[in-house]
Amino acid sequence: MAIHRFRLRLLLLFTLGAVPSLMALRPPDFRPAFRKMDVMIAMRDGVRLHTEIYLPRHASGPLPILLQRTPYGVEDDAHGDAKDLRLYPTLIADGYIFVFQDIRGRFKSGGTFVMNRPPRDSRDPKATDESTDTWDTIDWLVKHVPGNNGRVGIFGISYGGWLSTMALLDPHPALRAVSEQASPADLYLGDDFYHNGAFRLSYGFEYATMMETSKTNFFFHFDRYDTYTWYLGLGPLANVNAKYLHGQIPAWNDFVRHPDYDAFWQKQAVWPWLRRTAIPVLNVAGWWDQEDFYGPLKIYRTLRTLGSTHNYLVVGPWNHGGWAEGPGRTLGPLDFGSNTGVYFRDKLEAPWFAYWLKDKGKLPFGQAMTFQTGSDRWVAYDQWPPKKAVEKKLYLRARGGLSFAPPPDGEARPWDRYLSDPAHPVPYRPRPVRPTYPGPEWPVWLLQDQRFVDNRPDVATWETAPLDHDVTVTGDIVAHLYAATTGSDSDWVVKLIDVYPETYAPKPKLGGYELIVADDFFRGRLHNSYVHPQPLVPNQVTAYTIDLHDNNHCFRKGHRIMVQVQSSWFPLIDRNPQTYVKNIFAAQPSDFRKATQTVYRSPQYPSNIELPVVAGAAPARESNPGSPPRLHAAQPH
Repeated sequence: MAIHRFRLRLLLLFTLGAVPSLMALRPPDFRPAFRKMDVMIAMRDGVRLHTEIYLPRHASGPLPILLQRTPYGVEDDAHGDAKDLRLYPTLIADGYIFVFQDIRGRFKSGGTFVMNRPPRDSRDPKATDESTDTWDTIDWLVKHVPGNNGRVGIFGISYGGWLSTMALLDPHPALRAVSEQASPADLYLGDDFYHNGAFRLSYGFEYATMMETSKTNFFFHFDRYDTYTWYLGLGPLANVNAKYLHGQIPAWNDFVRHPDYDAFWQKQAVWPWLRRTAIPVLNVAGWWDQEDFYGPLKIYRTLRTLGSTHNYLVVGPWNHGGWAEGPGRTLGPLDFGSNTGVYFRDKLEAPWFAYWLKDKGKLPFGQAMTFQTGSDRWVAYDQWPPKKAVEKKLYLRARGGLSFAPPPDGEARPWDRYLSDPAHPVPYRPRPVRPTYPGPEWPVWLLQDQRFVDNRPDVATWETAPLDHDVTVTGDIVAHLYAATTGSDSDWVVKLIDVYPETYAPKPKLGGYELIVADDFFRGRLHNSYVHPQPLVPNQVTAYTIDLHDNNHCFRKGHRIMVQVQSSWFPLIDRNPQTYVKNIFAAQPSDFRKATQTVYRSPQYPSNIELPVVAGAAPARESNPGSPPRLHAAQPH
């Protein structure tokens, strides 16, 4: 739910001293093209929301309305125009009335802000939520904005995407198209604040303080350049309120009070509230979205299961909101060979809205359009995931090997082992780890070369030999991990990695590059239930199923496939004490202990990655038996 990338780019420029003023960016002047209305729209409970309306001066007839609601501030540029207006040149050329609104309790709007305000109790006629605020806004717009054709589309990215999704819970009759883009769907299971019960510490702390310190965006001041050092020095999470927040940040207090998947988080999850709808929905995601990749895929799948009649999906080679501006040809060190962002905005998004809001043209694709990384091409599908994929298991093998052939029986030591020490957690990106906002590394950290950790003794690594043929994966990737710990709680991080050849002619600097393709983490205490945590039994093998989520990637001939497993990813996720405590937010220093982690790879406990491989793709060969092992074993206590 981050700040929109354009607004973040402005903050970065100011932070780095790259520009002296907004004028240096030479914003386009939209005043000749639009007449602006600045209004306060009253909601059903009397709270008024600040809204800016942009009416095309030279419209040839009634136009549809495109609504964008935001918690980050409409914020006018040097010409007095909403900054985000410049992001939509194609939509502007097509002809729309644009509306931008500060949500309740933020910037110039009245009322009280509640982070991801849960859906209201429909039995209470006076209750409000983001759905009712959207309904009331649309109702006012179609009745009071001159020159509208009675049709409204709503779209937004991140928090704005979630606000767009909330509009589906009680849709106004004039709402004819919704595009949720990078919307969170479940803040505990897979989006911003938790993944499978593991708390996303740096993001949760920095986002909560940004949103709830004032009505405008605030950035916490770290007294260390390397926030890895700051978070490690913080000690147990109880020190956050004791030393810094003092109970003044509601979202952090909610984190402390609700460490498990209780009614609080279940009510905030949007997907259980969705119902079958005839309103067209365009779900948009990026393969390297560092914040909300889980959400749009979950919303898409939920609507498909409900039988919604017009449910569409686009996934491209982007980070969080990366499709909204810029060419989209590169991301981090990767070059995709085409301007994927421009293609989305001009060939997919604009025609989709024109079809539903203006009865113009035809739909630009069937049900799904995804960019296949590795081969770097757009592929259209009648459904996602495609039926042509065949599930194949890629097994962890001896001597750091990885193979589609299952492990043999009779190995003397059919496991690999490492020592996890909470006092020395594995960093999630190369140090120094600068702040999430407005640090420049956060948007591209998922593309950072994983060689910076693959020789650590607390990171286990397995890989194939160079592939004989392309191996194309389309669909949901799942890790099946059989593991034991000497502690009574543990985290498990699993990464699926594309390893480039050591000699890579297209771009020599990428020789040996280790690119994360899919990843996620799991908190061991929740292995039986997200609602009712249980301690792990020390030294007992436990089976974990960890969803690494959808992907469309081609591992090219000559590349290797790698799997890494570790038990910390700091400070992206908080440190697991590795001793079971009822609430990690109340853990004491004495609870944090070293633990020996054992990952099994036997016929009885065949740890593997389940891949949806396109039929006809050749299997990966096992790594050469004589190759040097990539795993460093730690001695058990």
